[in-house]
Amino acid sequence: MDSTAPEPVPVVDVAVGVIIRPDGHVLVAERPAGKPSAGFWEFPGGKLEPGESPAEALTRELREELGVEVNAAWPWITRRHVYAYATVQLHIHRVLRWHGEPHGREGQRLRWVDPRSPAADPLLPANHGIMQALALPRVYAITHATEYGIPVFMERLQTALASGVRLIQIRERGMRAETLARFACEATALAHASGARVLINSDEELCCEAGADGVHLPAAQLMQRHARPRTGLCAASCHNREELLHAAALGLDFAVLSPVLPTRSHPGEPTLGWEGFAGLCRELPIPVFALGGMEVAMLDTAMAHNAHGVALLRGIWQ
Repeated sequence: MDSTAPEPVPVVDVAVGVIIRPDGHVLVAERPAGKPSAGFWEFPGGKLEPGESPAEALTRELREELGVEVNAAWPWITRRHVYAYATVQLHIHRVLRWHGEPHGREGQRLRWVDPRSPAADPLLPANHGIMQALALPRVYAITHATEYGIPVFMERLQTALASGVRLIQIRERGMRAETLARFACEATALAHASGARVLINSDEELCCEAGADGVHLPAAQLMQRHARPRTGLCAASCHNREELLHAAALGLDFAVLSPVLPTRSHPGEPTLGWEGFAGLCRELPIPVFALGGMEVAMLDTAMAHNAHGVALLRGIWQ
């Protein structure tokens, strides 16, 4: 045995709570003097004690650190980060319901920040990716212009944007290339005017041509790739754990997993169900949207089963 080999760095399991106000702002705390990385801002939480689940640890830590009682905390993503002094496994929950006014019971400063432009500097390195994922909306709308016709669909897109839709995938498989290029340019311009982001399904060249924000890879294309596309945002469609793990290994921003529930377009086909969906998404480092039979009203159910949010093909345009 090589006695000079470095000792393995232990992995410390940490429960992390992302407390989210109705306006989307999230709570961060400054690490106090005397702790590693003092002065950095982070999401509240702490180490799991022996025998504790992440949810139990989170409830205890938020009570001890902030004086708040958790009413509902939903499992979200799990990330690992290597520091010089430790490797941490972050079990991250989103907390949208709690009671009590958060205050720093250990003398730490607190701040509510917008994930899209967090005014908390310096942010603890392990928290940067979490903040970027939080900036993703909870509804992912997939275009359906071929069915409605482009003029009618553009009206429905305008209505959806006015109602708050901020993340859109342009996916029109039956549309001619010339028509699709025009449609993608027009839809992207309309979305950008409302502050929404647009991904183009499978076509990086069209993404650049339309001025879109990124690409969405079909599952077959995803599994052929060995590196992330050189676009802004990048997502992928997945149907099993292997595809989800590959999307995470490529460092994609998020994935879509389907089919969760029965759909009109694929009647009688096997579905994952909510428990199956949750099992496949457990302890992934990237957010996952639920697709298949979804409605906006299912958001709470989706988030309770490890989903970031819901992806909608028909339901959002009706």
